[in-house]
Amino acid sequence: MFAQRFSATRRGARLARRLATHQLDLWQLPYDSPASDTITLVVSELAANAALHGCVPGRDFELRLVYDRSAGLVRVEVSDTHPELPAPTARPAADDEGGRGLLLVAAVADRWGVERRTGPGKTVWAECAAPGGFATSSVVV
Repeated sequence: MFAQRFSATRRGARLARRLATHQLDLWQLPYDSPASDTITLVVSELAANAALHGCVPGRDFELRLVYDRSAGLVRVEVSDTHPELPAPTARPAADDEGGRGLLLVAAVADRWGVERRTGPGKTVWAECAAPGGFATSSVVV
């Protein structure tokens, strides 16, 4: 498992993506592998949503990755303190600059969803296939 809190900023979202990709590599899901690319995209979209839409001033968001090697699955969870749950979105117009994040997550993840959490806010999660790899250690930062 990997868990880390980040500032709810674009910089925090970028750092979450970079550290997630590094952790995947430690789990022998190497950079530029299909599993790493997919999971990194999911982390990137969920972290960006937490920083841009789930931001409550003075509150961070949390990224949590859980690798179940025997199931060949990585679960990505991003928790923020904003109480509003993401609404299913219709396809944005071709010239819209946003609105595609959860559509991308739905397209590449095996499953995804959102849950209220204890305390304020919510957790948006996604599960992605991660065949192969070797969990060398459990890391909680």
